[in-house]
Amino acid sequence: MIRAHRIELDLNNQQRTYCAKAAGIARFAFNWALAEWKKEYELGLKPTECSLRRQLNSIKKSAFPWMLEVTKCAPQMAIKDLGKAYQNFFEKRAAYPKFKKKGFHDSFTLSNDHFSVSDKKIRIPHLGWVKMRESLRFKGKILWATVSKTANRWFVSISVEVSQADSELEISTNTETVGVDLGISTLATLSNGEKFQNPNALEKLLGRLKRLSKRHSKKVKGSKNRKKSALSLAKLHARISNIRSDALHKITTALTSKFGVICLEDLNVKGMTKNKHLARRLMDSSFGEFRRQMTYKAEAKNARIIFAPRFYPSSKNCSACDIKNEDLKLSDREWTCKNCGIFHKCRDINAAINLKKYAVSSTVTNACGGESSGPILRKKKRTKLAPVKQESGIQSEQSGLNRS
Repeated sequence: MIRAHRIELDLNNQQRTYCAKAAGIARFAFNWALAEWKKEYELGLKPTECSLRRQLNSIKKSAFPWMLEVTKCAPQMAIKDLGKAYQNFFEKRAAYPKFKKKGFHDSFTLSNDHFSVSDKKIRIPHLGWVKMRESLRFKGKILWATVSKTANRWFVSISVEVSQADSELEISTNTETVGVDLGISTLATLSNGEKFQNPNALEKLLGRLKRLSKRHSKKVKGSKNRKKSALSLAKLHARISNIRSDALHKITTALTSKFGVICLEDLNVKGMTKNKHLARRLMDSSFGEFRRQMTYKAEAKNARIIFAPRFYPSSKNCSACDIKNEDLKLSDREWTCKNCGIFHKCRDINAAINLKKYAVSSTVTNACGGESSGPILRKKKRTKLAPVKQESGIQSEQSGLNRS
C-alpha cells in the first residue's frame, strides 16, 4: 500500500528561489523532451524516455549549464513523467501530452536516494535541510517526494510504501451495510437517515471570485500590480479547493470507518454536467473525487464498495413495495407511492434505502455463486440463469435418483 503525506514547507527567500529554479528546470526539460519526441517521431524513429534522458545528459553541460545549479532529479524525473504521459496516451487513458506553462502546477520530483527525512526536516540536494510544518506520519519505505507550489506556498508530498499494520488506520470491523445517495444541496444522504451537508465552497465565494477576476483582467500585462492580483486570485482558488477537500476527506473517512459494506451509484458525471443549470454546482460537489477517495480508503480499511448500475432507478423506486414511479421529476423532493400509499418525505433517503437493498441483494447473489455487479452495466449477448438455492438442487438430484 502506497500512502502520501503532503506537508507545507517553511522556506526562506533563498530556499524559495531554489525551488522556483528547480520547478522551472523541470518544466524546461519536459517541454524539451516533448519537442524532441515529436521531432524524432516525424523522422521515423522510435523515441523513449530513456533515450531522451541520455541525450539530455550528454548535452547538458555545454548547452544548458544552468541546469547544474539544482538537483539532477528535477530534469530526469520530468522526462520520466513525460514517458508515463505517453504511455497513458497510447493506452487511451489520457489525451496527448501538452507543453507546460510557467505558473501552472510548478513542481519537481526527487527520487528516494536523493533526499532524506528527519523529524520535521527534509534534506534536498544543493539546498540542505529544509523545515517542514509537521513530521512524516507514515512509517515504511520512502519511494519519492514531489515539491509543488500552490499560490505562494510550497508543499512536499512524500510517498511511502507501508504495510497494513503500519498504515496507522483503524481497520473497520463493522459489517453493517449502508446506501449512500449523492446530491447537490446534501452531499451524501445515508440509508439510516444521516445527512452530510455540501460546503458549496465555490457557490459561497463566487461573488468574490468574480470581483478578483475582473480586477485582474484590467491590470497591465507584465506589471507588478498584475502579479499581485494574480496571487490574490490564486489564494482564493486555493481556499475554495481546501474547503472542498476538507469536507470530502471528513465524509469519506467517516463512512469507511463506520460501515463495512457501502453502496454507491455509478454516476455519469460527464453527462450530468451537460445540464447548464446544474453544471457548476455538480462540479463543485466533486462526485468523481468522492468516489476516488471512497475506493482507496475502503481498500485500506478493509471495507467493501458496491456500485449500483448507472441506470438503476434508486430515486424512482419505492423502497417499501419496489414499484417504479415513472412520473417522478427531478424537482419532486417528496412523493407518495400510488401502489402502497407510502409517503416519502425525502427522495434522497428513499434512494439511499434502495441502494442499501441493492447491496444486500448483490451480496446474497454473490454468496450463492452469481456474478458480482461491476461499476458499469454492460450488455450481455446471452442471458445467464440466476443461481438456484441449494435445497432445490438437492431435491432435483433425489428426484432423478428415484426415477432411475
